[in-house]
Amino acid sequence: MSRAGIRAVALGAVAVVGLVAGCGQSAGQDGAAGREKSAGHGAAQQVDRAVVGDHRYPLQKSDIPWSGSASPFNAQVKLADGRRVAMHYLSKKGLFVQDYSPRAKGWSKPAVVYKTTTDACQGITLKAKDGTVAAFGDFGVYCADGEPPTESVAAVATGRLTTWDKHLTKNFDGWEKIAVAAGGKKVTFSGGGETLRWTKAAGFPG
Repeated sequence: MSRAGIRAVALGAVAVVGLVAGCGQSAGQDGAAGREKSAGHGAAQQVDRAVVGDHRYPLQKSDIPWSGSASPFNAQVKLADGRRVAMHYLSKKGLFVQDYSPRAKGWSKPAVVYKTTTDACQGITLKAKDGTVAAFGDFGVYCADGEPPTESVAAVATGRLTTWDKHLTKNFDGWEKIAVAAGGKKVTFSGGGETLRWTKAAGFPG
């Protein structure tokens, strides 16, 4: 074979090797991307399972005795998206909250909103609008004996309802009404000639 023919064959072999190498590299990149996409999908599924798993508890009720009509020491409100929020007093422990997931068909584990060993006073008021949930409750040293509250707690939660902004007013007869503005960006608590405002941008006043 002439030198020109040998050179042509060699160049052809180099081209084939380069083509195969190039294809192998492309396949490797596609495989890695596929693995990353698959891993990401798996992670999302795990997060979903974790969210569902957080709502596997039954609805809890107050342990404070009450006769007659429905106990004022339990309260519940429904959001437009099907979620629900329930609050209850526990004797000498304070105010607790749970939220219901319509997807998981269960309640979250009871969490403390306000911890106190004083008596529960009056009832719990809950209101929800446009994804914002607001509540208030009262406690007092001798509320069980008919004395007025010494601790009035206002609380607001948004989004996943896992964190509550709280404001404590002492030696106050308690809030009477809650007004949630359109869009859920502002909440006004009122009672006894006093007002307290919460905003989504700044929370409660310092």
